[in-house]
Amino acid sequence: MSDPLHELVSERAGQLEPPRQRFVLEDDTGFDEVPKKYRKFYRKWAGPDDRLAPNEVLCPVCKVVIRSTRELRPGDRVYCMPCMSRLIVVQGANGTLEARVAY
Repeated sequence: MSDPLHELVSERAGQLEPPRQRFVLEDDTGFDEVPKKYRKFYRKWAGPDDRLAPNEVLCPVCKVVIRSTRELRPGDRVYCMPCMSRLIVVQGANGTLEARVAY
């Protein structure tokens, strides 16, 4: 059984990619829909004027911003705890990162 995401990584293996940026997340973002231990990994989306950082992606199901301690790239998998969706990060038509529901 082959994993399509593994194939994407192997195709890019010949290209040298710079190391991922690391980010320090704030402890309290005001998001209280998940246990306290995980609150720093989520924040509320502020609407269409909200700009996402390279370590953030918007959940298309519940409209919550998922944050990571590392830079997100196409092919990464993330988990949205509020709606329990597993997502795959993809490059959008306008060049920004978007999340697509895997299951």
